[in-house]
Amino acid sequence: MPQQPEKESSTRDVAPIFGGNLRRLRIRRGLSLERFARECNVSRAMLSQIELGRSAPSINVVWKISTALGVPFSALIAEKEGSSSVAVLRAENAKVLANRNGGFTSRALFPFGSPRLVEFYALRLAPGAAEEAHPHAPGTTEYLVVSEGKLALEVAGERHDLGSGDAVVFEANVPHAYRNGDPERPTRMFLVMTYAEPVG
Repeated sequence: MPQQPEKESSTRDVAPIFGGNLRRLRIRRGLSLERFARECNVSRAMLSQIELGRSAPSINVVWKISTALGVPFSALIAEKEGSSSVAVLRAENAKVLANRNGGFTSRALFPFGSPRLVEFYALRLAPGAAEEAHPHAPGTTEYLVVSEGKLALEVAGERHDLGSGDAVVFEANVPHAYRNGDPERPTRMFLVMTYAEPVG
């Protein structure tokens, strides 16, 4: 399919930004690679490759790292903001992250600027695909609306079946999963994530 190379290219484009921010935040907290690997449950070798910009992390790994650091997702993909008060996010320049098999993709619908307490994403689940998410930091809330297709959402073991136009709000500090049981049609969603105010 023609979309696959674009997705892989977009994911690689994020790698140097993510790696540099990860190294900066890790060093600022005085954490060695070995210690941080234990805290986020990601191998030292993988963290090293990510920090060097040689490997683009999967969505699951991104969330493990951001949760262990106690920072919003946007803190790890932030680029320096310009001076304009208007930011146009062109579709052809979209930065897309994917899970390991590419069945779940996430596009940030906000500028990769300074970390923020509210983030907006466009999500896509391929036909028959699923994504299991680890618990996010306490105080994280997800506001999700299905724009196309069907979604089986599991939150802390409880299943909720959603169709096009349905919306759901849940506290995301528990295991949760997104599943598309339709073998032919993709599921498209929009997600707003809010984080707790930082302490101190």
